[in-house]
Amino acid sequence: MAVALIAAGGLGGAVLYNSTGQRVAVLALARDVPFGQVVTDADLVVARIATDPALKPLAAGERRDAVGKRATTDLRRGALLLSADLALSLAVQPGQLVVGVSAKRTQLPAARLQPGVSIVVVYTPDNGRPDSLSAVVVTVGRVDTDGSQVVDVAVAAADAPRLASWVASGRIQVVLAPRAAAGGAPAPTGTAAPSGAPSGTAVPTAPATPTGSAAPSGAGGG
Repeated sequence: MAVALIAAGGLGGAVLYNSTGQRVAVLALARDVPFGQVVTDADLVVARIATDPALKPLAAGERRDAVGKRATTDLRRGALLLSADLALSLAVQPGQLVVGVSAKRTQLPAARLQPGVSIVVVYTPDNGRPDSLSAVVVTVGRVDTDGSQVVDVAVAAADAPRLASWVASGRIQVVLAPRAAAGGAPAPTGTAAPSGAPSGTAVPTAPATPTGSAAPSGAGGG
């Protein structure tokens, strides 16, 4: 009986060691990469770590996808590389400022926001006409225990104070901006809108009738 118990204990220990000793190949930083810089193949190294549900770094097989993207924050040597650390293009452009937008879960789209995504922040005052501003997501913060979240967005420097005041009032809604159709571009902000519609809404206009067009059949002649 004693021999059987010792053997069983040894087998259980071996199983536990194997389950906790499993390692996966992931991407890590071989050197510092400053914010906004393009990540090169030389910036990355493959690391093997024990599997942990709390850690979600990019797999080693995603190395080709990571190379060529820009760092969304200052990346430090030895740190694991996360998907949120990379973006296709730099979100903050010259002449823009970054504003922190604090919003509840019901004020955000269901789709998870990512750096580089275009959004529209709609201001919805109790009394008065709604207004809106276009912005680009820079950083997505963690969700707090109450469901609120802070999203850093880049806007034109002239619009930053106005957006900050909207956020302070809490009367905002974050909307995903539509992607421009192929061969076309979204309507520019500031296009006249009908009364009661958010600013920036394009007003469709009927095509003008060409001069000298033939009158429809049955119309009275001069």
